[in-house]
Amino acid sequence: MSADIDIDQIFREDSANPPSERTLPWEETRSGTTVVVEPKLHCADDMRAFRFEACAYCRYADWAANGGHARFYGHIDTSGDEVMMRARAMIAREIADGLWD
Repeated sequence: MSADIDIDQIFREDSANPPSERTLPWEETRSGTTVVVEPKLHCADDMRAFRFEACAYCRYADWAANGGHARFYGHIDTSGDEVMMRARAMIAREIADGLWD
């Protein structure tokens, strides 16, 4: 990758992959509800979708099938916004450390 790479470019390139192969979170909106999808670890059964502005999540399969009518569960401290902010901060640190040269 070029030395001029930025966080948004990294997210764009990752979103070109199919959902099952993505390594970074991404936003989806259905039925007027926006979530941030957290990528699946190799050992996980399903991805999670966190409501963007609320501390609640659901299984991605439920989200894909039912959109905003999916069954969301409360989460003690994580919203979709928080998931996205942590991912962006991690990439910013990696860029600063020269890991994306």
